[in-house]
Amino acid sequence: MYTFLADVIVVVHFVYIALVIAGLLAVLIGWPLGWRWVRNFWLRAIHLLMIGIVVVQALLGVMCPLTVWEYNLRVAAGQDVAEGSFIGRWLHNLIFVDATPGFLTCCYVGFGLLVVASWVFVPPRWPKRKSAFPG
Repeated sequence: MYTFLADVIVVVHFVYIALVIAGLLAVLIGWPLGWRWVRNFWLRAIHLLMIGIVVVQALLGVMCPLTVWEYNLRVAAGQDVAEGSFIGRWLHNLIFVDATPGFLTCCYVGFGLLVVASWVFVPPRWPKRKSAFPG
């Protein structure tokens, strides 16, 4: 059961990363193509929040909770982090690259700055406020 839960955590981690990357790609591709949905305020705010969490954790030197949970579940299952199911190992190897924490922090901050720049160059549409008085 612990192995299964660890694999679920890896899948969630992978999806989180994929959404952050795909979000910026969608904005950069959708902007010149006129895709209106890439300017959706709530979509963009959630995207900014997602990368913001990663950047703040990296700058503070805090390990990602998903990484910690996966590690603890693997230990509880009597495994090394490298062990697990095929999909778990495959996704784990995609997520975790062999790089120094400082390099990864620079990558996270750089990506976060790109997301912030997308707010400047491809600003989201602010939600419309409903009038208190119909008419």
